Amino acid sequence: MNVALGGTFDPVHDGHRRLFERAFELGDVTVGLTSDELAPDTRHVERYVRSYARRKRDLEAELAPRAEKYGREFAIRELTEPTGIAVEPEFDALIVSPETRDGGERINEIRTERGHDPLDIVVVDHVEAADGERISSTRIVAGEIDEHGNHTPDREGRGATRPE
Repeated sequence: MNVALGGTFDPVHDGHRRLFERAFELGDVTVGLTSDELAPDTRHVERYVRSYARRKRDLEAELAPRAEKYGREFAIRELTEPTGIAVEPEFDALIVSPETRDGGERINEIRTERGHDPLDIVVVDHVEAADGERISSTRIVAGEIDEHGNHTPDREGRGATRPE
């Protein structure tokens, strides 16, 4: 089975790792990584996003051990538009998180319009941080949690505060 997933992955965290794990359980994996131009448009908040080259390097380091573990192949391709690579006919399944499920449904509409079979949409639940909220790259960049969802202390050692 050929499995697709996509995102900005900046920084990679345990929620992403859950997506990768599920993808490799199903088959060979192609990850669409947002281009430098597209990445800011896909964020729900304004924040700095590292370069494509740096994000790709970090993503390769995450994917390689999983590919080896499952005996699978993987590729990383640059995404220049939100519907990305998943509209292409060679894919069988799309891994999404709960908030990107609608995007997966839109991709299937495009595939149908193009005469391709719809993808199996596989929804992978979020990973909760220690505080019960979901792990997100935005929270990590803000210093609230680390990549594993653990509480991170602020500069004065009191602990990061939760946003209002």
